[in-house]
Amino acid sequence: GVIKPDLIAVHHARVKPLKRGVLNMLKRLDKIRFRGQKRDDFLDLAESPNGSDNECGDDILLRTRPSLKSQDTEELGDPAGSGALNMAAAFQDFQRSESDRLNEVKGHLEIALLEKHFLQEELRKLREETNVEKMKEELERERGKRLDLELRMNEVLKSRSVMERKPPQGETLYLRAWRWLYDRLGVYIEDFRFVPEENTVEAEEPLSAKRLTENMRRLKRGARPVTNFMRNLSALSNWHSVYTSAISFIIYMNAAWHGWAIPMLLFLAILRLSLNYLIAKGWRIQWSIVPDITDPIEPSKDDLTVSEKFQLVLDVAQKAQNLFGKMADVLEKIKNLFMWVQPEITQKLYISLWVTFLSSCILPYKLVGFMIGLYAGIKFFIIDFLFKSCPKLRDKYDTPHIDWNNLPTDPQLKERTNATMSRRVRTRTYESTVPCGVNLDADSARIHSTKKGAFHEIFNVSENERPLPVCENGWRCCLINRDRKMPTDYIRNGMLYVTENYLCFESSSSKSASSKKNKVIKLADITDIQKYKVLSVLPGSGMGISIATPSTQKPLVFGAMIHRDEAFEAIFTQYMKITTTSRQPLGSPEL
Repeated sequence: GVIKPDLIAVHHARVKPLKRGVLNMLKRLDKIRFRGQKRDDFLDLAESPNGSDNECGDDILLRTRPSLKSQDTEELGDPAGSGALNMAAAFQDFQRSESDRLNEVKGHLEIALLEKHFLQEELRKLREETNVEKMKEELERERGKRLDLELRMNEVLKSRSVMERKPPQGETLYLRAWRWLYDRLGVYIEDFRFVPEENTVEAEEPLSAKRLTENMRRLKRGARPVTNFMRNLSALSNWHSVYTSAISFIIYMNAAWHGWAIPMLLFLAILRLSLNYLIAKGWRIQWSIVPDITDPIEPSKDDLTVSEKFQLVLDVAQKAQNLFGKMADVLEKIKNLFMWVQPEITQKLYISLWVTFLSSCILPYKLVGFMIGLYAGIKFFIIDFLFKSCPKLRDKYDTPHIDWNNLPTDPQLKERTNATMSRRVRTRTYESTVPCGVNLDADSARIHSTKKGAFHEIFNVSENERPLPVCENGWRCCLINRDRKMPTDYIRNGMLYVTENYLCFESSSSKSASSKKNKVIKLADITDIQKYKVLSVLPGSGMGISIATPSTQKPLVFGAMIHRDEAFEAIFTQYMKITTTSRQPLGSPEL
C-alpha cells in the first residue's frame, strides 16, 4: 500500500474546519464563563488555573502545526511506507485531543450552570434584604395618593375660579368678609392646631470617670453664684461687718415700717442686674460683704500618677455620694413632714397654716404685710444672730431648727421599725424565761443577748440608764486601747451604746454580765472627741471615733464603724446636753 498525496490532502482538509469550530465554541464558552463577577471562585479544569481557554487553544495549534509539517516532510521522504504510519498516529492524536476538548467543554458548561445558580441565589437574597417589592407597592400607593390630591386640588381651584368669576348675587358680601377674615386671622388660627407630642428618647452616655469629674466641676461652677449669695446673706445675718449689717437693718426696718419692703427688694434685684450688665461690658465692679474664696489651682491631668488619678476619681465619687445623700435627706424630710410621719411636728405646721389663713381673711393685707415684714427683719438680723452665737439657746428655743432635726428620713424610719420589732421579740423571749412572781419592766430593762442580763446589769449602771433611740441595737465596732500592749486587750470587737450619761462598750468576747472586758465611759469625763482615721492609707475620712478621758494616757479609738457619722453626732449632742455651764465645751462637730 502506497498512499496517494491527494488522499492526505483530503484528510487535512477535513481536520482543519473541525478544529476551527471547536475553537469558536471554546471562545463563546469563555465569554459566558467570565461574564459574572465571581471569576476567581472556580478553578479551571486545565493545568494552569489562571490561564484562559484561548491560551490552551493556541498551544494546541502550535503543537499540531509542527506535526503537520513533519508529516509532509516524511511523506516526501518516504512516500511508500512511512506516510501510512504517520497518518495513523496523527489521526489518533487528533481523536485524543478532540476527546479532551469535549471533556473541557463539559466542565465549562457545568461551571457556567453553577455560576448561574449562585447568581440567582444572590439576586434572591438581595431582593429579600431590600424588600424591593414592598417599596414598589408603597411607591405605587404614594403615587395614587398624589394623583388623588392633585385631582382634588384642581377641583377646588376650578370651583374657586368659578365662584370668583360668577359669584351669587346674595352671597358676594359674605364671601368677601369671610376671605378678609381668613387672610387676616388665618395665620393665628393655624398656631392653635393641636399636634400630637412626639416621645423622643435621648441617648444616654456611657459611664466615664472623666465625664463624671467634668460634670462635678461644672456643677460647682454653676452653683458658685448661688453659694456666694447665700454666704453674703449669712455674713449679713451674722454681723460679719457691723457697719454694713447695721445700715442694712435700719434701711430694711424703715422700709418695712412704711410698707416699702417689697418695692425695696425689687429695686435691689434691678440694681444687681444692672451691675451684672456693666460687668459683662467689661467694668471691674466687685462688692461683697465677705472676701471671695478662690479655688485652688488644679494640677494638669498629664502630671498626675495612676494612684493620684484613682484618688481623684474616689474624691469625685465621694462628693457626688454626699451631695445626693443630703438632697435625698431634705426631700424625704419634707415628704415625711406632710405625710404625718411625726404627728407632733406636722400638727404645729397644721395649726400655723390655719392661723395664717384666718389672719389673712380677717386682717387687712396692709397690716398682714407689715407684720410679716417686721417679723422677717427681726428674725434675720437679731434672732438668727443670737441662735448662731449661742448653740445652747438654739437647741432649747429654736423650734423650726429642733423640729427639722427631729424629722426622720426613710432609712431612719426603717431602722426604728426594725429596732422596735426586734425589741418586741427579745422582750417576749425574756418574759418566757423569767420565773413566776418576778415583774419585768420593759422600759427599764433591755436584753441584748440570751446569755446576759439586763442592760444595767451588763454595765453596772442605774436602772434608768437605757440606750438612746438612735442606738437601740448598738453600733458594731472594735475598741482600740492603745494603752494596752497585749493583742487580746489591744483590740476588742463588740457593740457601742450611748445613754443619757454614759458611753457603753459591750465586748463580744465577754462570757458573763458585768465583765471586765466591757467599757463604760462617763460622758461628763470626756475631754476630747474627734473623728478619727485608723488607716491613713485608705481613701476617705475614716471610720473611727477618738475619745480622750483623764483615766487614759492615749485616746480610746472606736474603729470600723459603718455608721460613724451618725454615732459621732449622737455622742456629741448628748455630751453637749449634760455639759455644765462652768466647763468649757468642745469644738464643733466638724472637727
